[in-house]
Amino acid sequence: MRLTDHARRRWALTASAAALTLTAAGLTGTQFASAAAAGCSVSYSVSSSWSGGFGANVTVTNLGDPVNTWRLTWNFTAGQTVTQYWNTALTQTGAAVTAANVSYNGAIPTGGSTNFGFNGSWTGSNPAPTSFALNGVTCTGGVSTPPSSTPPTSTPPTTPPPTTPPPPGSTGPCDIYAAGGTPCVAAHSTTRALFSAYNGRLYQVRRSSDNTTRDITTLGAGGAANAAAQDSFCANTTCVITWIYDQTTRGNNLGYQGSGGIGGAVQPAVANRESVTVGGAKAYSLFIPGNSSYWRDGHLTGIPTGSAPEGMYMVTSGTHVNSGCCFDYGNSETTRRADGAGAMDAINFSTSCWFGGCSGSGPWVQADLEWGLYPGGSQSWNPNQRAFTSKFVTATLKNNGTSRFAIKGSNAQSGNLYTLYDGSLPPGYSPMKKQGAIILGSGGDCCIDNRNQSVGTFYEGAMVAGYPSDATENAVQANVVAAGYR
Repeated sequence: MRLTDHARRRWALTASAAALTLTAAGLTGTQFASAAAAGCSVSYSVSSSWSGGFGANVTVTNLGDPVNTWRLTWNFTAGQTVTQYWNTALTQTGAAVTAANVSYNGAIPTGGSTNFGFNGSWTGSNPAPTSFALNGVTCTGGVSTPPSSTPPTSTPPTTPPPTTPPPPGSTGPCDIYAAGGTPCVAAHSTTRALFSAYNGRLYQVRRSSDNTTRDITTLGAGGAANAAAQDSFCANTTCVITWIYDQTTRGNNLGYQGSGGIGGAVQPAVANRESVTVGGAKAYSLFIPGNSSYWRDGHLTGIPTGSAPEGMYMVTSGTHVNSGCCFDYGNSETTRRADGAGAMDAINFSTSCWFGGCSGSGPWVQADLEWGLYPGGSQSWNPNQRAFTSKFVTATLKNNGTSRFAIKGSNAQSGNLYTLYDGSLPPGYSPMKKQGAIILGSGGDCCIDNRNQSVGTFYEGAMVAGYPSDATENAVQANVVAAGYR
């Protein structure tokens, strides 16, 4: 429904991207060869902000001679504290922060750049740092060559662009997104950890015999779900999935939209409707036969709002689908009502042909932007669409919030992502008006007082802040394939 006269008061912070361009002069740090030309510039930007917290991206450009390793230092001036970081090894003592390279981004050639990011907490204000130093050299924009007759003893080898994610087999999808500068703000799975270091709760089951609950965890850091724990707990009775836990630190846990859950008209999904193997281990999917859906209001806990850019992926099934509205995963309304064009930004996977004129019978990866499922940049059928009928399907969506979005899909067991659409937003959807809730299994106007009509299967998925690169999405797909869903 349209809520044009409905006024909602919402706290929001719009991050101001503080771009600093500073260069180095003068001293030679210990990481430079003797008599090496030293110089650097740093771009620091706040990528997102929420109550008491923020995300930042830092790009370091080497204007001097090549370096093999790097160490960037700065001071916070308002008591900010780093809480999470990626693409770097970061330490903080009081106001002083040191970010160092990790194994895959240590070498920076002349003119080359590397980037990293972090989340932090703040109170009162969040000013950008005013000065940075690379390997002990203050970044101020020029290049200085100390007097010396001794040339550098060697030229460090160059590496691929620092935005190239680490190899898919050594990390999780959210590590890959973070390495690409687009960190996960929500990560959900009933089958495996999405961070290589995650060793915790994946989902909660409740058994009907006595209504007690149990959290199902990973078998170990970065591992598959402990399906044996579910089997033991649910033996000789029925279990349902009541919560799907967020693997990030933001607490974006999804609860079912029904009585005993977060409130609503639907039921929790039965926990053992489908078992699969991932990484050679048994696991259970979130199998939704209709009348089930999960939701979270995440607009204060990092989920992008308004026209902020975001991306997402999910692994679903091409053999358990229908045309009911609407099997989605992604950004949705906090009101749980259809609040207008651009109020949603979610992946849809179904056989629904919303505007007509479709070619074939699907299922298709489309974008639910509210007031329609879009196969491309208009209400006309996108001829580049294709059906994905394999048992396991990878679906991705990214949206810069103002002008561009892209939809991709693939068999989750093999092959590369196929670009279904990459272009302008549909008319009337620029800028986007995202509200920052998370939906899984239904459309945005469900399920306070109505039931979910869609069916589908969810294995894993994540939402990220920022607009992921194609290289990052390709690496995530490679990681999914390497996970070995069977």
